[in-house]
Amino acid sequence: MIGCGCRAGRAMRKRRRKRGSTDQSISLSHQPQYVSLMKFLHHRGFTSTLLQPNHFTDTGRGLQARQTIKPGELLISLPEPCLITTSTVLNSYLGQYIKSWKSRLSPLLVLCVFMVCERHQGEDSDWFPYVNVLPSFYTCPTYFSDDVIAVLPSIVRKRALEQRKEVSEIHSANQDFFRSLQPILRQPVEEVFTYEALRWAFFSVNTRSVFLSRPASPFLSGEDVYVLAPFLDLLNHRPDVKVAASFNPVTKCYEIRTAAGIQCYQQAFINYGSHDNQRLLLEYGFVAPGNPHSVVYVETDQLCNVLRGDRSLDQKMKFLKENNFSHNLTVSSDGPSWRLMTVLRLFALPQTMYPHWKAVLLGQAVSAEREQWSIQIAQTLCQQLLQGTHAALNKISQLFQQCDQPIREQLDAVNSLRQEERGILESCLVVLQGILRQPSSSQPDPGLLHQPDSSAED
Repeated sequence: MIGCGCRAGRAMRKRRRKRGSTDQSISLSHQPQYVSLMKFLHHRGFTSTLLQPNHFTDTGRGLQARQTIKPGELLISLPEPCLITTSTVLNSYLGQYIKSWKSRLSPLLVLCVFMVCERHQGEDSDWFPYVNVLPSFYTCPTYFSDDVIAVLPSIVRKRALEQRKEVSEIHSANQDFFRSLQPILRQPVEEVFTYEALRWAFFSVNTRSVFLSRPASPFLSGEDVYVLAPFLDLLNHRPDVKVAASFNPVTKCYEIRTAAGIQCYQQAFINYGSHDNQRLLLEYGFVAPGNPHSVVYVETDQLCNVLRGDRSLDQKMKFLKENNFSHNLTVSSDGPSWRLMTVLRLFALPQTMYPHWKAVLLGQAVSAEREQWSIQIAQTLCQQLLQGTHAALNKISQLFQQCDQPIREQLDAVNSLRQEERGILESCLVVLQGILRQPSSSQPDPGLLHQPDSSAED
């Protein structure tokens, strides 16, 4: 779902930018499916002519400005009848089945069921012009083959498998409700509400919806914030773009205003939120080049592998978890994050200095000797992470030689993410090496690198 009030997703874009090249595009506005979509939206009150669907060489499908759009000007205004909300579903042929069901369904499930049914109806669907331009599959990691899943960064791999499990559990837990819909289906329910169909609907909603908080419905359970916005969801993401997006209660339209303006014939972008590329790949199926929010995540098991010689490791890990410091540890091109360095400074302290552990988490400085030890551990950690990245890139190269086109597209995304990861880690190592080369009045004992508890107290 789109952050900062707005976000949309689509199939993976091939972002192979060449230095000095200009972004070229081919208009899609005359293709039958897009002509039908625009007629459908115009019939529901959408009158904007500022943007047109195009295929861009670097981002795939997107929207092109047909005229210069000034800073602060309205980029798009989509009337409420063009939006697919839970109210849309409750007022449809599905409403009686949802309202009379023995337990309240979640808004997300309701939208997913609607999308499966509309796709099943084909051209007889009222929303066919929209469904017809949606991707037939998504390139989020949940769709990846097991071989490609295996070369993802560990944290993305875990979350992708969790998403797989989530979709599978939604599918299996709602079989009774799906069967209750048989009277409105043309085929046996088990042929319509397959795992693959529900997965498609789940990611259609998850990747393409805008965030819009709606009043709670007495027929549904949970927060109601997902809204599908046809045409608007063709807008691509760029990390440096600033927009204002919200539902206007006066005009009854979902509106987006651009902060910087857009030149005529240039692609119009929005910002899905301050997401790093791991999140963008996981949730939307693409990697944004030059993303300033990109980081490499460090998991606790990776820390433990580097620090396995510390006899108080288990106690320190427990201490970190109790103080909510065992997650969101990152490395950027500028060096380790403050949070990661704070954790490493804690590990630099021997068990005999337990009373000082809390002070370290609060940001108090350690001695020059312990600080140097922390930097060395950060360096070792980055070197090990880099080794893992190189191994993954080598495996990706091997897979490229023996895969077909669908798998190649998946590998393209993972390769981009891993190449970025390598660049971040190499830059971080340069930063750390520069710090270690700085003169210090207190040089660390090399023996401290893996045995902090064997040292004397500072």
